[in-house]
Amino acid sequence: MRFLIAALSIAGLLISATVAKADKRVAFVVGNGAYKNVAALPNPAIDAKSMATVLRNVGFDVVEGTDLTRDKMTARLLEFGQKAQGADIAVFFYAGHGIAIDGANYLLPVDADIKSEMDVKLGAAINIDLTLDQTMSDAKVKLVFLDACRDNPFAAKIKSNAPTRSLSVQSGLAEMKSGEGTLIAFATGPGQTALDGQGGTNSPFTRALIANITQPGVEIQQAMTKVRAQVNDETNKGQLPWGHTNLIGSVYLNPAPVTDGATTEAPNTPAATTTAASEVELEFWRSIKNSNKPEELNAYLTNYPNGTFKPLALARIAELQNGPSTTTRNLTTGVDPATFTEQADQTSEDQIGLNRSQRRDVQRRLTSLGFDVKASGKFDAATRDMISRWQAARGYPKTGFLNSLEHKALLTEIVTTRVASSDDASDDEPVHHSRHSGGGDRHYYRGGGGGPGALFGHMMGGLFGRR
Repeated sequence: MRFLIAALSIAGLLISATVAKADKRVAFVVGNGAYKNVAALPNPAIDAKSMATVLRNVGFDVVEGTDLTRDKMTARLLEFGQKAQGADIAVFFYAGHGIAIDGANYLLPVDADIKSEMDVKLGAAINIDLTLDQTMSDAKVKLVFLDACRDNPFAAKIKSNAPTRSLSVQSGLAEMKSGEGTLIAFATGPGQTALDGQGGTNSPFTRALIANITQPGVEIQQAMTKVRAQVNDETNKGQLPWGHTNLIGSVYLNPAPVTDGATTEAPNTPAATTTAASEVELEFWRSIKNSNKPEELNAYLTNYPNGTFKPLALARIAELQNGPSTTTRNLTTGVDPATFTEQADQTSEDQIGLNRSQRRDVQRRLTSLGFDVKASGKFDAATRDMISRWQAARGYPKTGFLNSLEHKALLTEIVTTRVASSDDASDDEPVHHSRHSGGGDRHYYRGGGGGPGALFGHMMGGLFGRR
């Protein structure tokens, strides 16, 4: 299979050339939870970040936002609408509050303050049908995922101020009909309410989307069948996603790789084997790794109880709870900031000029940090894999090759954690060791590298309420 190495994001993702070049892919991904006038929703921002990462991994240009006011949502929609013109695939994902009034669905910005039906029609909420028509209508394939089927937080006010009691204000969203080339999916059935995530986790619907829609070689309608089954199972049959489809032909967000005897891979180039799920975990970790809030770090542990970065999360929580000490420091303290962005490849590694002995030093250092590899002096596939895992764990571009900055960071790294007694240590917990390596005590984790490690002149005059 032929792969194109591209710096698609800060993560230095590797994606299939067949996906990256085949079509124009655009996505709108927004999660609103920090509402100012009603109870906040804790997890839509997490859902949006996870979905944005997954879609970027398969070649989407993502217009992303979290906790957006009306004006900011308008700006994002304008950007999305412009980019979606002529797109082969356009995706619209929204997590947050949505409401249904007289059969029409609306999304709620975080500054929404709705007291009556008139507030909705004059622009306090965003009409979904009109928004989709004016931003995505020119795309060949349109996929709409709405994780917005929650209780209407303004229902009582709207009903009490209605001029007539015939006004229909329902929980969840009203049924929608898809046009040609469109798939619409709700987190649950029309008029029903869906579950939010618990304790900083993705909602059941978003979690199922992440797990299924970009699986290699899985057609989108097959993926949605799996989504429904997963949500139904996770919620003990308490929630069943609903959809309406008018797709023409098969749609694959991540086509199966096509092997051809004539195709070749670039020499010494590691294959792009990272799954969408592992990239989501990496993006999650990067978003909270320097947080000063234990609850955000605990949210990572809740989402990924056996995650790649569990020891680091535990160490960071211990640091916040106990205060800094000589045995509790950040992994990348003192690292040149350029290390986090400068790409490494075969050329940059060759420029370091490592001899066989120095390569053994690199391998021994990786092993001492928990990324076990044989010190052979040869950078074979196993070594490339461990370098990749070390890079991912530290937030450096993940390539499997070193540059001079990463080489220096690796050899001078101090990894610390809380001291664990022999009684409470386990395979999943950080264990304290120390070695002398030319510069004083060195502290490291056991097992830190295992496992898998995101129109317009009068368009907006109609977006906000008029039908």
